Order: sequence, then C-alpha cells, then structure tokens
Amino acid sequence: MNDLILKLKSLGFTDYEARIFIALLQGHFMSATEIAESAKIRRTDVYSVLKSFVEKGYCNEIETNTILKYEMIDPDVILDKILHKIQKEKELQVVSFSDTFKNLKPLYKSKSEEAKYSNIELIRGYNQHRQAKFFDLLKKAKKEILFMIRLEIYISDEVDETAAKFIKSGGVIKSIYEIASGFKVRKDGKWITGDTSDLVKTFSKFEKYGEQVRLSKTKIPNFTIFDRKTVFMNIVDKTVPRYNEADIILRNKDFAESMTEVFETFWQKSLAPNDYKNIN
Repeated sequence: MNDLILKLKSLGFTDYEARIFIALLQGHFMSATEIAESAKIRRTDVYSVLKSFVEKGYCNEIETNTILKYEMIDPDVILDKILHKIQKEKELQVVSFSDTFKNLKPLYKSKSEEAKYSNIELIRGYNQHRQAKFFDLLKKAKKEILFMIRLEIYISDEVDETAAKFIKSGGVIKSIYEIASGFKVRKDGKWITGDTSDLVKTFSKFEKYGEQVRLSKTKIPNFTIFDRKTVFMNIVDKTVPRYNEADIILRNKDFAESMTEVFETFWQKSLAPNDYKNIN
C-alpha cells in the first residue's frame, strides 16, 4: 500500500490526498469518519480533500438523513479526466509560450551594435557551446571561409549542409587538411580504418560541392578565417584533456589579413587530393 501512496505522490497527489484516494477506492458508500479511519488520518483533515475530490469529479457526495457519504467513481473515468486535464494544460502552455516568444522575438538583437562583440573571445572546455560558436560564425559568413584543420581520428564523408549552402549561394571555401595516420571513414553505417583511396574519395566529394581542398602532411595551425575579418583558433595539444581545451575568436581585420597570408603559404605547399593520391 505504501508503494501506491508513493506512486500517487509522484504524480502530484499530497500525502493526505493519496491516502484518502486509496481509502475511497477500496470502500463503499463511506462517511468522513470511515474514510479517516481507513486512511489513518484525523477526521478534520479529511473534509477539504473530499471537497476537492468532489469538485474534480473523483467521487460522488451523497446526502443521507443524517450524514454525508462518499463513493469513488470508476477509476477509468478518473484517469480519463486526469489525462484530459493534462492535455488541456499542455495545450494552454504551448499557446502561452508561443504568444510570449512572439512578443520577445522583436527584442532579439534590437539594441545598438556598438558593443555587440568583444574583439577577443575565449571559449573554454570541450562542449556544444564551442561548436555552436563556430557554426554561428559559419552561418554569418558572406563571401569567403579559409579553413585549416588537423584531422582527428574520425572523418565523415558527409558534406556539411551549411557549408554546401554557403558555396551554392556564391561563397568560397578553401580548406587545408592535415593528414594523420589512423583516420577513419564511415562505410555501411560503421567507422572503419581508411586508406589513401578512402581519403581521396572523401575530399573529392567535398570538391564536387564546390569546396577547394588541399591536403598537407606538414603540421598546420588549427584555425578558420571568416571574410578576412574574424579568426577562430584552436590550439591542439594532445597532452591536454579536452575539457581544458580552449578556442579563441579574434575579431580584428588586420590580424585576419595576416593570418590569410599564413593560410596562403600553406596552401601553396599543400597538394590537391588527386596529386596526393599519385604520390602515395
């Protein structure tokens, strides 16, 4: 019985409500005194709960010549009433949220842009927030993205939809990938160790979408330049746990132009996928 009381309490019933509910469920045509005895609570604590149950339609209140008596209605009917109430409350909550956010939306970035961004932003930890920052910059890029990355162990042959849309709209993406041993590709729903042909096939697919790709065996810095105005940098150090890694966003045109020269230097030294294939 205690388990049933705990379950009812987990559904939002108070302790008294749970005890009285079970007492009514088991009994027949009961007085308040009989309910209190069955529920093992004081009679004075029963009346307010019984009044609430009558109002909610959980039990019937029957007048006799001497006292009021109570009888529980069919539990299936009670369940239907509760589920209907939950559904109605959820519908009202959805409407309320929708109306509220409709009023909030005009406030989004409505203030002056004078101090919108700090020139330097540090993002610590290996988490979704860092990824969100990068993709936010990707989505806001207008003309050009210069991308340099040291490949981690997994390589997916799927082209990022955001990048594909950027290229389709006229944007330019030039990417230099540092090739490391032990890379993996996804085949038939499984990650497997790839070979040179898998690697070339992956990046050839990128090229079909319009991405300009170069491959490098030389170690390269890990950064992305957006429209030659903003630089997103990550210092890769395998001796540091991922939760201690940090990204840096630098919004400085002069610095971005300098880093573009660094990018172009590595670009000239790197190989196109087909050229890489021919010498490996």
